[in-house]
Amino acid sequence: MSEPSADDARRVAGVLARYPQGDAGSLVNVLHDVQHELRYLPEVALRQVARHLGVSRAQVYGVASFYHGFHLEPRGEHTCTVCMGTACHVRGAPRLLETLERDAGVAAGGTTPDLALTVEEVNCVGACAIGPLVILDGAYHGHMTADQLSRLVEPLLREEEPE
Repeated sequence: MSEPSADDARRVAGVLARYPQGDAGSLVNVLHDVQHELRYLPEVALRQVARHLGVSRAQVYGVASFYHGFHLEPRGEHTCTVCMGTACHVRGAPRLLETLERDAGVAAGGTTPDLALTVEEVNCVGACAIGPLVILDGAYHGHMTADQLSRLVEPLLREEEPE
């Protein structure tokens, strides 16, 4: 895991400046904003949040580790998610996930060493009519094939913008 930098601490301080000190009720919102800024919640940021909001580090960690939307490990600049719901599964989602894992060189739930891409799988996103479905940085790509997926993520793995 990469070590947080002094710049990260400044960025967290910038987020915290938008919230009143001691406002424990802001915990979830603060964690969302910090994660948006850093793409994950490093331990140093959790300590800063606890101090600022006047809550225990255990409480901050408990919230950060309870919700699946929070990440305690570094995440990629891009996120590619394969829907594995029943409709997507029967239309080839397992092959898509295998292709993505092979192309990125990491298993689902992992991030490439250069932090370019995080690979995820989800049970269902409710877009069954367009399955199999891949979500890249929030954009839905329906009726996906393995070849299309490889072409979609290749530029990200070469640090270029997709076409």
